[in-house]
Order: sequence, then structure tokens, then C-alpha cells
Amino acid sequence: MASEALALHLATSINITACRKALDKELIVGDRDELFYSDASRYLYIFRYGVVSFFGYSEPEIAQLLKEIEPYCEEWRPSDINETMEMELVSDRENASIENEKVLLPKSNVEGIRLALLHLSQSVAMDYYAGLSEQAMKETREHTTYLEENGKLDIGGKKLKRHIAKVLNINNQISENLYIFDSHEVVWEDLELDRLDKGLKQIFDLKERYRNIKEQGHVIKENLSLFMNIMDHRESSRLEWIIIILILVEVVDLFIMRLIS
Repeated sequence: MASEALALHLATSINITACRKALDKELIVGDRDELFYSDASRYLYIFRYGVVSFFGYSEPEIAQLLKEIEPYCEEWRPSDINETMEMELVSDRENASIENEKVLLPKSNVEGIRLALLHLSQSVAMDYYAGLSEQAMKETREHTTYLEENGKLDIGGKKLKRHIAKVLNINNQISENLYIFDSHEVVWEDLELDRLDKGLKQIFDLKERYRNIKEQGHVIKENLSLFMNIMDHRESSRLEWIIIILILVEVVDLFIMRLIS
């Protein structure tokens, strides 16, 4: 059976527990982070980080499944962040392989199907996080440009703290949700799945994309650290001037009191 696997980014997060109770399908793997269903040679994979992937479903069937999943999504926002991958399940095939970026699997290799959908979903999630990171980088660049042109910052206080928190949250979400350098548990004791895992990582270039986002995050954090130092220096200078003014007021007051006396 040849078909396209499809992964979609749908929401900030998906309530896995609620989905598990609501969907009436054969659950193959389920935990607090993901649900993997089999449905008459069709497969559905739902991830807590807001990505859902499908294999073997028609467009109307996918549309119906999305309606069922939507109530359990936080910040539901079906976007153009999606990706497809050619997959073929072959009845008499013994080993999994990748040929011309097409995944060939024995029809009985359910874990291989799961692994392929996992990497496809992670690729879509990576696109989402890359977009967030690029937006944070753009905003940071605007502030550094202003600093270069005007010799002062146009950001501080709560606004700067929110910007720092935004960058930290992006990095935390990536670290918590994606299996990039650590192989998924399904490949630990299966050499065939381990080869498939490495091949899929290469196709989707997951490690390099992950490094790029991490490096971008590091650059942003260095800039924000500089902003914080400038802001701290500005606050220190302000406090110094306040102290100087108070001392002057005290001296003047003392001088006036002596004149009066």
C-alpha cells in the first residue's frame, strides 16, 4: 500500500488524557506525551506539543478526525506548517529501507510506521519552533539596531523580562518535547529500526536544524544578557543620582538651618 503520510501543527498543546478518553480506536501506544492509534491499516499519531500525523486516511477522514481532536487543543490554530512523506507498506517485504526519500516498510512493521510518523511530526514541530525562534531573533535584532543607532536601549523593565521569558520557553519546549540526539526507545534493541531512525533523521536534517535553533537561542540570550547589564547599569546610575540629590538636599537644609540659627 503506497500513500502519503501527513503531519500538521494544530495547537500550542493537546490534552492527551482527554483525547485518549474521547477517541474510539485501537490504541497501540499511549502515555502522557503521545497517542498512537491503528485503525484498519490506517494510523493516527497525536503529540502533546500540538502536532498530529496521519497515514492511510483520506482528506474527508482527516477533516473529521480534526473535528474530534479540536476540543482538546489549547490555542487551536491550524496553520500552513505541515509536511508529507511518501510511505509504502509491502506485504512480502522483510526489512525497512529508505529509497529516494520514500520509506518502504513491511506491512507488519507497526513500530517502523510509528517511527516514520514520529520523525515526520518532529520535523513539523521543528518548523514551528524555528518560526518562533526567528521571530524572537528579529525582535532582538531590532533592539540591537536601535542601540547601535541611538546609543541607548528602547526596551527595559517588564517588556525586557517578557522577551527573555519568551526565548527561554522556546528552548525549554524544544528540549522537553523532541527526540533529536537521543534515539526513541523503540530503536534501542532493534538494529533495523535503529538504521531507519538514523536514515529518517538524515532525511529531515533534524540534528542540523536543532543546532541552528539552539545556536540562535544562544545568540539571543547573549544579547539579552547585554540588555540586562545595560539596564542594571542604568538603574544603578539613577540610584546614584538620587542619593547625590538627597545628600545635596540634606547639605542645603543643614546650611539653611545654621543661617537661621
